[in-house]
Amino acid sequence: MSDSLWRQTPWGKANGGQWRYALRNSLAMCLSLWLAFVLQLDSPYWAMTSAAVVSFPTVGGVISKSLGRVVGSLIGAMAAVVITGFGISDPWLFSFLIALWLGLCTYISNHYQNNVSYAFALAGYTAAIVAFSCVNVTDPHHIFDIAQARVSEVIIGILCGGLMMMILPSTSDSETLLQSLHKTQTRLLEHAQLLWLGEANPDVRSAHEGLIGQILTMNVLRIQAVWSHHRLRRHNKLLNFLLHRQLRLISLISSQRRMLHNWPEQPEGIQTLLATLLAELGKPECDRYRIARLLVPFVPTAGCDYRLRTFWLRLRHFCWSYLECQRWLHRLERYDDHEWPAPPRHSSLTSHIDSYEAAYNGGRTFLCVLLGCAFWINSQWDAGGSALTLLAICCVLYSATPAPAKGVNTMLKAILLLSLICFAVKFGLMIRIDDFWLFCALLFPALVTMQLCKLQQTRQAVLWGQLIVLLGSFLAITNPPSYDYQQFINGSISQMLGVMVAGLAFQLLRPSSDRRKSRRIIRSLRRHFIDQLEPRPQQSESQFESLIYHCISQLSQSQDQTARLWVLRWGVVLLNCSHIVWQLRQWRDDDQPLYLVRDNCLRSLKGILTEGGVQHDSLDQTLAELQRISHGLARHQEIAARDLAGMVWRLHSSLSQLQQALPVEPGVA
Repeated sequence: MSDSLWRQTPWGKANGGQWRYALRNSLAMCLSLWLAFVLQLDSPYWAMTSAAVVSFPTVGGVISKSLGRVVGSLIGAMAAVVITGFGISDPWLFSFLIALWLGLCTYISNHYQNNVSYAFALAGYTAAIVAFSCVNVTDPHHIFDIAQARVSEVIIGILCGGLMMMILPSTSDSETLLQSLHKTQTRLLEHAQLLWLGEANPDVRSAHEGLIGQILTMNVLRIQAVWSHHRLRRHNKLLNFLLHRQLRLISLISSQRRMLHNWPEQPEGIQTLLATLLAELGKPECDRYRIARLLVPFVPTAGCDYRLRTFWLRLRHFCWSYLECQRWLHRLERYDDHEWPAPPRHSSLTSHIDSYEAAYNGGRTFLCVLLGCAFWINSQWDAGGSALTLLAICCVLYSATPAPAKGVNTMLKAILLLSLICFAVKFGLMIRIDDFWLFCALLFPALVTMQLCKLQQTRQAVLWGQLIVLLGSFLAITNPPSYDYQQFINGSISQMLGVMVAGLAFQLLRPSSDRRKSRRIIRSLRRHFIDQLEPRPQQSESQFESLIYHCISQLSQSQDQTARLWVLRWGVVLLNCSHIVWQLRQWRDDDQPLYLVRDNCLRSLKGILTEGGVQHDSLDQTLAELQRISHGLARHQEIAARDLAGMVWRLHSSLSQLQQALPVEPGVA
């Protein structure tokens, strides 16, 4: 009976990895708290909070997050010193400057991603924490001392988190990344089987979005792995190449699907060939020779259908690309010190930047903080600084999330729970304890339990994470200790009001709906595609490809099915067309009239697709013209002309998808 009850507790449910994670982070928080007391810092709970924030499960995550936190804290502290110094005698100037800084940080954190986004978000609310706590300080030198102490406490927490990661290391970032790459290779074959051999159903769209999201998520794993492991840092270019190549495989799968759907008279055995190829590619011992033997029966001859030749060449290209990824992955697994030939160079994955939404979120933060400061100045509320601090944190932190109201509600719930629990702990228990190690003996088991609950209760993981991070600030572990009932209650009420005002702001100035976001994304994609039609486009083929896939992933969690469908459909159409455009540019022949045909096809795209949408009147005419050109070139005797016919057919197959989309929502197109 007792064993059964034990297994129902967080300690009994935990496995070895969860225990290691909980012990590592709890020890880091206690160690940082002790060091802050040893160094006689006035607010040791800042170090404890910093150690909690950088508690990532991998070494690379800790390093990456720590660097962003150090840089953000330094920038925020310097900004707080400057703002408070200029506005120390003029509260209205101070209000304008701090609101402007927070709005700017919100804009930059929304405009960029990864460490840059995190650093500027932290720079925003670090400046708010320091500046709002210094409004009653008259000596500028004391303001600098406060900012310096805050940064020192942050660095102590980060160092303690890194030290405990070295003592109790977690799963290697390199192993996680390599396993993810292998799983993606397997999913690519499953996805090809679904698109080529399966029937059209909603699962195709969700599978497409899921696979794209998995590859883009691996880019974050790549960054973390590069930070943590010298071998992967040495081969960062190869990892970047593999991610680009896997995205290209998705494009090849989609392109083959379009050809299959627009090829009514398929030769017998095509479906059997596809099933056999995918089964063979899934075997570890597969190589080019085995694939070539399977492709031999369908080798296009001189008088064969040009569509068979085009389909066969693209299918072979898919197989070679897949085997190339497999070969590079095996080299990474069997790593030795021998030099490898460098893979083709690729830039980093391109991301979509919604400047309009970033500016809108920055303006909301500026307005909220400015109005909050105005209320504080007129009301002379003693706890107004705490309310504005939480208001600023919520406005900056949740501005880029898809559901800010949900995040604000979780924050409010965490503050309410901590206010009640910490009041009892602080004034019922801590006031009786005068020994640090006795306090740690009580704090440590509580932290371990909270960490385990965060890992096991996945639906409440965000709430548990916020409880852990905010615990130190509500216990207000200061040096020397301070026990003031009125200050604690006023501070808790003000923090709850600050979060509630932030929630009201997100309701009044709501983020753009998914429908509007999809329209901006589609317009941006069309603008970038028009650039692809230029003789010298600004983005390469791979850059445009990764941009489209990043845009598709932006709405992958949206509940608006129409918006998701439109972004996915436009992304697939423009991506397939862009690949054909690049191949048309690379096509060469000695017959000058064929070049005129190629140029005519490129001009037809400019006539159909504009930044404003599809020219409906010319779409049907252009599709008919492309079909006429492909049939005419198919009768040509030269191989180059038949290859050009295949490209024109692929272009027709890609554009024909727009005809299916037009009746759904004409206003978007």
